[in-house]
Formats: sequence, C-alpha cells, structure tokens
Amino acid sequence: MKYLAAYLLLVQGGNTSPSSKDISSLLSSVNADVDESRVESLLKELEGKTVDELIAEGNTKLASVPSGGAAAPSAGASAGAAAEEAAEEEAEEEKEESDDDMGFGLFD
Repeated sequence: MKYLAAYLLLVQGGNTSPSSKDISSLLSSVNADVDESRVESLLKELEGKTVDELIAEGNTKLASVPSGGAAAPSAGASAGAAAEEAAEEEAEEEKEESDDDMGFGLFD
C-alpha cells in the first residue's frame, strides 16, 4: 500500500511517470523500508494505465464489496431470533448507559 501511495503522491506532484528510483527516494525520505522487488512489481502492474483508469477500476471493485448492515445470523439462529436478540442487547446497553451517570449529567 505504501508503494502505491508513494506512486500516487509523485503523480499528484507532477511526475506523470514515476520510476522505481523516484518511489524509493520518496519512501526513504520518510525512513520507510523499501523492497525493490515490490516497487518493480507495482510499476509492472501499473504500466500503460493512468491514475484515472486505476481509480475507476478500484471503484468498480469496491462497489462489489458488501458494506454496512448488521452481521449475518449464525447458522443455527433464524433471522427473527437474531433481530430479537439484537434488540434485547440494545435495550440492555441503553439501561447500562443511563445508570453510568448516576443521575448527574455532564453539563449539569
């Protein structure tokens, strides 16, 4: 990830085609360890692509990743039981939180 970040920083800074030496120099300037084989591998993967293409490709991949929502119920529990259990836990948490202040508010 740090190699890609360095590449993108160099492109943003005006270097449209960062070399291995450029990336290594940037990472070394912040005392980061540099694995030259990983830098070369990154450059090989990015060869012939623009940053805009890379971002568009990443967005399409990210769109297929599920996000948000509650955790899936376990194999032994039904969806209704899981929802009921979650509601009970939430009610318990609210009760615990209200007891924590012992009748005093933060700004009383």
